[in-house]
Amino acid sequence: MMSKNQTCPICHKPTMAEFRPFCSRRCADIDLGRWFSQDYRVPGPFIDEEPETGSEENEQTRVDLGSRPG
Repeated sequence: MMSKNQTCPICHKPTMAEFRPFCSRRCADIDLGRWFSQDYRVPGPFIDEEPETGSEENEQTRVDLGSRPG
């Protein structure tokens, strides 16, 4: 069964209700592969992967983690 006036974002064929918003499992898998390979990205603020050294917050976290009972 086809949806009215909707086309697959991958191949632009009419969509199928079973695979919506895609026309087939193949196009859905292509889209999923693009997410996995980071071809698509969700915009957001830049996050520095390395924490700042010497900040008060990081020092407190290290103390709290180090003082937990074994």
